[in-house]
Amino acid sequence: MNMRLWTPLSLAAVAAIAFASVPASATGAITCKSGPVSGWKSQKALTDKLTKEGWSVRKSKVDGGCYEVYGTTPEGDRVEAYFHPVTLEKLYVSRRGEVLFRKAGY
Repeated sequence: MNMRLWTPLSLAAVAAIAFASVPASATGAITCKSGPVSGWKSQKALTDKLTKEGWSVRKSKVDGGCYEVYGTTPEGDRVEAYFHPVTLEKLYVSRRGEVLFRKAGY
């Protein structure tokens, strides 16, 4: 077999196997160790809390065991933010790939 063809095919196969075996958290930005869902506060509770703080929440969902929020901060920045579902503590905030806030340890 032609070695020029064999090497790229071998590398592609190895890479495909390696990437397939790596577990991924949805976006990979952050992962929460938040315990069972029964202990979580509701997404509505988070939305209410953020609204009282001056945020405008467009969408929220669960991602990586955290609450992920798309919205606008009180300062007017459109952001993606992650909150701990048990404490509703802010863990990570980014705007267009720029990290604006990251809690130590996350």
